[in-house]
Amino acid sequence: MSPDAPTPPLPPRAPRLLDRVRMAIRLRHYSSRTEEAYVFWIRRFILHHGKRHPSEMGAQEITAFLSHLALRRHVSGSTQNQALSAIVFLYRHVLAQEVGTLEGLVWAKRAKRLPVVLTRDEVGAVLDQLEGVERLIVTLLYGAGLRVSECVALRVKDLDFGMHQIVVRDGKGEVDRVTMLPGVVEEALVRHLAAVRRLHERDLARGLGRVVLPEALGVKYPNAPTAWAWQFVFPASRVCRDPRWGPPTRFHLHESVVQKAVAEAARRAGITKRVGPHVMRHSFATDLLADRYDIRTVQQLLGHRDVSTTMVYTHVLNKGGLGVRSPADRLAPARRAVPRGPASAPTKTPPDDDT
Repeated sequence: MSPDAPTPPLPPRAPRLLDRVRMAIRLRHYSSRTEEAYVFWIRRFILHHGKRHPSEMGAQEITAFLSHLALRRHVSGSTQNQALSAIVFLYRHVLAQEVGTLEGLVWAKRAKRLPVVLTRDEVGAVLDQLEGVERLIVTLLYGAGLRVSECVALRVKDLDFGMHQIVVRDGKGEVDRVTMLPGVVEEALVRHLAAVRRLHERDLARGLGRVVLPEALGVKYPNAPTAWAWQFVFPASRVCRDPRWGPPTRFHLHESVVQKAVAEAARRAGITKRVGPHVMRHSFATDLLADRYDIRTVQQLLGHRDVSTTMVYTHVLNKGGLGVRSPADRLAPARRAVPRGPASAPTKTPPDDDT
């Protein structure tokens, strides 16, 4: 071949395995959190077996990895199930192979845990330690029963001040629902939205002001990414310039900001319970049931598919464990009084005629 002849183009390189996994997940419109979790577990599975390609492995290696998670890593049953779902997705939808029977698999024990619930005084104590956007978000978590991911992803059009309601779009399971807009935050929300709109107008003046739209709405409605109605209620402080998302866009506030703020507020308030943003949703449901609202109504507000999921909140209704009154509380006041004196004082031995 002549040295002046053009070099033939290289054949296109096949996408890497994890990129194929991401593509398969996005084609099925799974959430970004599902994508992150599945990629994580598939990578762990490959590394556990010395970076062997999954096409060279099968049911035996899958069983060994999942049993390792249960026996060595002591993961919960739900975590092991998530890892299994990720690996099954890899083989079924990416490699077009069936997993087969996982003989000898050691299943992690699925614990049944009760949700952490705060009293109304404790909720107020946490809110007293917050201010600004974080206080507004946490008030919505408790006042409307929102998940933190749903709250930070709210858009301006989802707030209906006239009907005093919030429309939750693409909630868990890709289901829309309606919940109440607490009157106590409406005035603060109006002021907050005015500040967000000024920020949006400054972005537009700089040639920015775009947001990411779900699915292909940006193609169908080219002006929607810069429209005020589609802006996030709680925007991030910085504009994202990652080329993967196209033109520079302003995403919503990250969930970790709220998580850290709530944990720190609970610590400052002196609350010893394990408190996170989701505890506010638990407290919302429990307080509604305590106020004698119908459990089906609470189920719809929370967006639960099955009422049995909502039933877990009936364990505390200001009556103690299982709603049973302790027999010690029925004693006469003189008998149930706490004895005075040091806790280490020895108790008297009863006389023989009382035995």
